Amino acid sequence: MTSDIAALELAAARARRFVLRMLEAHHAGHVGGALSAIDMVVGVYRRAMQLSPGMLASVDRDRFLLSAGHKALAQYAVLAEAGLVPESILDTYGQTGSALSGHPDMHKLPGIEANTGALGHGLPIACGMALGARLAGVGSRVFVVMGDGELPEGSNWEGAAIAAHHRLDQLTVFVDVNGLQISGPTADVMGMESIAAKFEAFGWATLVIDGNDMASVADALDQLPLEAGKPSAIIARTVKGKGISAIEGAVSSHYWKPSPAELAVAIEECEVAIQTAQAGLVAS
Repeated sequence: MTSDIAALELAAARARRFVLRMLEAHHAGHVGGALSAIDMVVGVYRRAMQLSPGMLASVDRDRFLLSAGHKALAQYAVLAEAGLVPESILDTYGQTGSALSGHPDMHKLPGIEANTGALGHGLPIACGMALGARLAGVGSRVFVVMGDGELPEGSNWEGAAIAAHHRLDQLTVFVDVNGLQISGPTADVMGMESIAAKFEAFGWATLVIDGNDMASVADALDQLPLEAGKPSAIIARTVKGKGISAIEGAVSSHYWKPSPAELAVAIEECEVAIQTAQAGLVAS
């Protein structure tokens, strides 16, 4: 393993622990999707985006939108892990007046580009940002993480058509395909496969990866744009609740309310993962 991948794996392990730190503060949250998405969110912030605390308001900054806004725990954790917001803010999650609400709020927390959570909005907003950057003559890239459960929203496909028509190759979408949503398996609620074929039909370049394998995430980011003149869709196969064995692949992980004992076991599991990642970094 190369040292850069090992460093990303350590960042992801730390971010998963930060998700549980927020659960210590509030005792419940949309954990499953946050954990399935963390590896790609870490990859985008740590590997791809040109972003620092001093650049959060810069017109030529790269932008990240979490279309599946209920996975906000992932973005909050990664913002803290990357040093873009103070770690101490994690302990306010769920409290009255906190900047960390159930869905990301651009008016409360630096680094949040848009209020999301009404599903299907992230991609259309990202199209506007990418077009705006082009008109302004800046080289900003725009990244979106969306969930497979939000794909039935028609606004996504309007955005997909706009992005392809305008050849927005600075736009990249990760689709977090963990196969589950609040009502059950996505294949039962509203099957959307083949996701890659659908994006390709709209004129996108696509790549299917293991979204919980950091080397695969990094390799995909290093290839961007996947094809000149086309927006990129990275179809990331993931495990809901990844990193917490008690809830991996479980519908119940969507909004998890762990008992104190369950949370303690999960925290220990994350601490072990951090130690393992640290050892991997040293060995690399």
